[in-house]
Amino acid sequence: MTFDLKGKTALVTGGSAGIGKGIAKALAGAGAQVMITSRKAEKCEAAIAEIGGQSDYITSHIGILEEADRVVDATLERFGSVDILVNNAATNPWAGPMIDCDVPRLDKTYEVNLRAPLQWTQTAWTKWMQENGGSIINIASVGGFTTSEALGVYCMFKDALMHMTRQLAAEMGPKVRVNCIAPGLIKTDFAKVLWDGPRGKQIADMLPLGRLGEPEDIGEAALYLAAGASWMTGNTLTIDGGELIRITGELPIEE
Repeated sequence: MTFDLKGKTALVTGGSAGIGKGIAKALAGAGAQVMITSRKAEKCEAAIAEIGGQSDYITSHIGILEEADRVVDATLERFGSVDILVNNAATNPWAGPMIDCDVPRLDKTYEVNLRAPLQWTQTAWTKWMQENGGSIINIASVGGFTTSEALGVYCMFKDALMHMTRQLAAEMGPKVRVNCIAPGLIKTDFAKVLWDGPRGKQIADMLPLGRLGEPEDIGEAALYLAAGASWMTGNTLTIDGGELIRITGELPIEE
């Protein structure tokens, strides 16, 4: 199947690096007009040079309430539509047991990882998709399916994002499809502490597919959700190299 997004516009939050940039490149490669947003202009400019096609950027901080209106309005002015919204931007200010997390870092994780995707979806819906239709793609994590020694707070909100995806899909159909991607460990700067050095190879060797993920792997999944998957909504694609199904131990053998 060939995916064609000519005439469509995608808005990708956190699109200047990592998974967001990988998604933006995939959508632009299929002909979409792509607006990325992130906090630093220089990183956005560098990303646009890689993304190519009809792409542009506007800087923003997605956790600030007024920014969604400003960025969606700018995208409509620049490209004329917001057909695809990718809620990718995320943060992880706390690493450690959830029981020890302080309120400011709990609030920051909620603000960016859960509140912002809802607010940006509401804004895209009000300003374009309610009348014209569209596709929402949320980026969660395989961490949302399990527990974590150090990332429990982050994983909690990614789990909630998957539920938000289901709820919004039920509410926004039939005009808007809402789906989610749960990546495993992807080789990005955001996750570098988890994969850099010998540990990365050890993790890769444990996966059924024998390698860590690349941003392009998530870009391919996002392209499918944006340009195909016409009868799919409220679902989460797990793209993790087999992490969740890997064999973790052997059953005892009775002699």
